[in-house]
Amino acid sequence: MIEIKNIYKTFHAGTINENRVINDLSLKIDDGDFVTVIGGNGAGKSTLLNLLAGSLTLDSGEILIGDKNITKMPENRRAKYIARVFQDPQSGTCKDLTIAENMSIAQRRGKIRSLKKGIYKKEKEDYQKKLVSLNLGLEKRLEAKVGLLSGGQRQALTLLMATLVKPELLLLDEHTAALDPKTAKTVLDLTEKIVEENKLTTIMITHNLKDAITIGNRLIMMNHGKIVYDVKGEEKAKLEVQDLLRLYDEEDAGLSDVMLFG
Repeated sequence: MIEIKNIYKTFHAGTINENRVINDLSLKIDDGDFVTVIGGNGAGKSTLLNLLAGSLTLDSGEILIGDKNITKMPENRRAKYIARVFQDPQSGTCKDLTIAENMSIAQRRGKIRSLKKGIYKKEKEDYQKKLVSLNLGLEKRLEAKVGLLSGGQRQALTLLMATLVKPELLLLDEHTAALDPKTAKTVLDLTEKIVEENKLTTIMITHNLKDAITIGNRLIMMNHGKIVYDVKGEEKAKLEVQDLLRLYDEEDAGLSDVMLFG
């Protein structure tokens, strides 16, 4: 279980620009839940993911993963438990390293690194098998520099890398927003496949309301640093885009950044 207890985050505290982005937010996520998160600009979605990943520190409150209190754990140590895929396809990979080298680094996430160079033959064979599942032909380009790949290929590779070592929590921060619709669908299909096969506990931010409804088993809406709507299971499956639009209107979250359809 992921448990977030009464967390707060304020930027520029004590100044004229003070902005409380997360306001007494509490949330429990069961093992294996796939949660989609929606909300207008400034709702606190990405800040929440940054607080979970350790990129930002809490003002107060607690974050627990299972029986581990990670509230004060630095970002590099949280990487043992938490994997993340960003909006920018270039953020999750190193363009000057090969596909194999990038995957090797990902496989050693959260582990003690040695000075030994190179990648074992068995590791390369394993990488090729995993790349086949992407259906992008990357298993034939193991020694290619990642910088030569398209944005969609890099994002699919990043997703695979993030789950090479099963994380206790997978964070997807609008990871298809920078892709064209066709490529975005490919990456989303891969996302669902990887999450389901590995039974990953996942939080995905999206501005696509249709995706928010159809993907995952739980949906939450944020507004002004709080969770204002939380639905799961059959109730979530019955939702329609118009239902969420009404909620946006009621919460005055603003619709300028919402994509209604894929």
